[in-house]
Amino acid sequence: MAEPRSFAIRTFGCQMNEHDSERLAGLLVADGLVAAPSDQDADVIVLNTCTIRENADLKLYSALGQLKALKEARPDLQIAVGGCMAQRERGVILERAEWVDVVFGTHNLAHAPALLRRARDEGPLVEVLDAPDLEASRDMAPALYAVRELPFAAWMTIQTGCDNTCAYCIVPAVRGGEISRPFDDLVHEAQALARSGVTEITVLGQNVNSYGRDLTKRRPLFADLLRALGAVEGIERLRFTSPHPKDLRPETIAAMAETPAVCPQLHLPLQSGSNRVLRAMRRGYSVERYLERLASARAAIPDLAVTTDLIVGFPGETDEEFDETLSVVAACEFDSTYTFIFSPREGTRAAEMTNDFVGDDQIKDRFERLKEVTNRSALRRSQTRVGAIEEVLVEGPSRRDPAVYSGRTRHGRLIHFSPTTDLRAGALISAEVTSAAPYFLRGVQREVLRAPRHKIRVPLLTT
Repeated sequence: MAEPRSFAIRTFGCQMNEHDSERLAGLLVADGLVAAPSDQDADVIVLNTCTIRENADLKLYSALGQLKALKEARPDLQIAVGGCMAQRERGVILERAEWVDVVFGTHNLAHAPALLRRARDEGPLVEVLDAPDLEASRDMAPALYAVRELPFAAWMTIQTGCDNTCAYCIVPAVRGGEISRPFDDLVHEAQALARSGVTEITVLGQNVNSYGRDLTKRRPLFADLLRALGAVEGIERLRFTSPHPKDLRPETIAAMAETPAVCPQLHLPLQSGSNRVLRAMRRGYSVERYLERLASARAAIPDLAVTTDLIVGFPGETDEEFDETLSVVAACEFDSTYTFIFSPREGTRAAEMTNDFVGDDQIKDRFERLKEVTNRSALRRSQTRVGAIEEVLVEGPSRRDPAVYSGRTRHGRLIHFSPTTDLRAGALISAEVTSAAPYFLRGVQREVLRAPRHKIRVPLLTT
């Protein structure tokens, strides 16, 4: 009997892409393939791509260049490119890398196994749907059979696409408009995940706050969904990303505060501290409105950890406007920030603002100044945890030192600790925080609160 073919998946980009890779792995396993330990051992290599920033393009073509020699040495190897870059570039990928066998877009991920089979007989294939299949987008089955990197923690996509018109963002063009999955399907999926040993779920969407608006035609259902998922037996931690500040409603904040499973963590993208820049970005809120929403969340949820996104060098941003951003960021005291240099993406409004592009040297200087402010805030926030006893979900031995284990607190902070008992990934322990760095904690194990609940783990390759 022939050995089953094997696959490896490299993931570029956001959590949505990571979850798509998990779903794709599940589809390939269901099609008879097995996970390979490395590219060198794989019969199929899939690159699941991102297109949010320019360096995503560079990463893809660099990876394809490295795979060319492997393809020449092993002609039977199949290379596939999927995701947002494939959706946007389509035939360009085959023009630049003719050794690619399959290109598929964001809307037909479920077709990938069939495309790989067809390509073995027909040669290179490109299949990119211009619009999502409504029923397929709302189907929960692929997510249930996902092969997860951490078997005790799962992503759950509650909506695809985005209805916002942010000037810098290519997502609506490559993922389409908002499509919400049925409410009951999501609850059933959470129940199935809990039965399989998953104890932590991270809810995903481009704008989770607006979940369900297309289903009810009246109001978002996100607060109701948080309460329903938080009530699922076995689900101990519930997180979500990303909400949009303009849509963070009081009922969502109340659901966070009143649902014990929801972690005291909020990712609330600011992007800029200048009202004029926010208007140019088409973000739909002012600095004052952002600060009001943030204050409401912190008032309702004691000890709330808050993270954010920031863009440096948006077209037309002046030195004075950047200084406004520094002031707002310092005042907000974020636990962590994801700071990005503006990257023009063809097809967006901001890409056409070429006369207003900010110089590279100016952007570099601003980026470093912002980094100083955010690092100071992150360190201060981390230092408040020193001496605290934290509940930690164990992820396993540290990659640098197997004698040190790592895990996540309920606030989402990474903590490195010295174990005092034998531990497996997925165990829940208490740990005392002994010291702090800006973006991680150190501590020592105290008690084992419970053993892991999952049974198996199949690794994925990530980039």
